Amino acid sequence: MSAPGAQPSDTTPHVGVRELRANLAAHLRAAESGHRVIVTVDGVPAAELGPVGGTGAPDSLEALVATGLLEAPGRTDRPSAVEPTPLPAGMTSERALTELRGR
Repeated sequence: MSAPGAQPSDTTPHVGVRELRANLAAHLRAAESGHRVIVTVDGVPAAELGPVGGTGAPDSLEALVATGLLEAPGRTDRPSAVEPTPLPAGMTSERALTELRGR
């Protein structure tokens, strides 16, 4: 199930239709975990079985939203991440908290 014109690597296993039918569940589990297999008809490659999403590489959030696999966040009023405060050299976080709390 690869894109038209995509060339599988020489190490991609080839499986005939009869083998695919006999062990479909095992081949689907392998595809789910990121492996690819070329399905052949009379010894000629006809299709590619692989993970959903094509390359198996992690997609960006924008790409997942565009394909409908992920829903964009509904709230936009959340504060941005707070940058960590650097501590002076030699000061532990425990000491800094003690000083901030005035104890």
